[in-house]
Amino acid sequence: MTLPYQVGFDEIRSAAERLQGVAHKTPVLTSKTVDAHVGACVYFKCENFQRSGSFKFRGAYNTLSQLPASNRKILTFSSGNHAQAVALAGAHLGIQPTIIMPRDAPSVKRAATAEYGAGIILYDRNEVSREALAEKLAAEQGLPVISPYDHPHIIAGQATAARELLQDCSDLEILLVPCGGGGLLSGAALAAQESGHHAIQVIGVEPEAANDAVRSFKSGTLHTVHNPDTIADGARTPSLGHLPFQIIRDLAYDIVTVSDKAILSAMQLLWERMKIVVEPTGALGMAALLSRAVKAEGKKVGVILSGGNVALDQMCGYFRGI
Repeated sequence: MTLPYQVGFDEIRSAAERLQGVAHKTPVLTSKTVDAHVGACVYFKCENFQRSGSFKFRGAYNTLSQLPASNRKILTFSSGNHAQAVALAGAHLGIQPTIIMPRDAPSVKRAATAEYGAGIILYDRNEVSREALAEKLAAEQGLPVISPYDHPHIIAGQATAARELLQDCSDLEILLVPCGGGGLLSGAALAAQESGHHAIQVIGVEPEAANDAVRSFKSGTLHTVHNPDTIADGARTPSLGHLPFQIIRDLAYDIVTVSDKAILSAMQLLWERMKIVVEPTGALGMAALLSRAVKAEGKKVGVILSGGNVALDQMCGYFRGI
């Protein structure tokens, strides 16, 4: 089947082969307690156990491993998870990344990015956009820019997370996916088609304060949001990427929003009852179930827990405020 995008089924299968033995095949966990809370059978794809702590390693390695041998330096931008993933993938492949990160990025993500060996350039979200800064630096230094989500190789790599889940759980009726720039959601929508799960409802979940994807999906026109105030730092993107938006608009079933309070409640349940550390963005799908933003009673539901990179001292403060 030929798709009208820059990424298709062949690219996803090639990404899966490329990542074999490099990325972790993360576990799928279940919980009777969670099922009782939401009235559904829930299957969690635990990308919080992925290398570098999130699904982002899949796309980063898939992309960097295809760079020509002459490109040993690259530039990218990220609030944290893509930064860590690119830094770790670069260390494996002998590529030196420079990463533009906001000054208010979680300290745990900045520290890991530096420890993996990447160069970091900090910026103020209120003074300049990371895209504009990346464009300026790329022109000055002659470096290629790797988008965190608006790139066909990134999307193909991210798609492998949903592909694995659907191979393990072939009868899912709903798949809930965190949404920031749309790389994971667009990849999941493609993976559902590639796996033959045409009837599955692939639903994106984003924070209420960062509702650009919902507005874009409903209107059919790409919307932006400036520096949204949410604890889900991985979803504080200004807009969906152009390529992810094309795919999501055509193949996703819906996009919903959840409050920060719902995100914290979801995290607390996952931490306390399933004993797994999940970051705010990673808990978006669970928050949609708990808050009933998605009606899933009696259904089999897949939830991608996209990451687990979180500063514990910061989260303890958030939990005390619930």
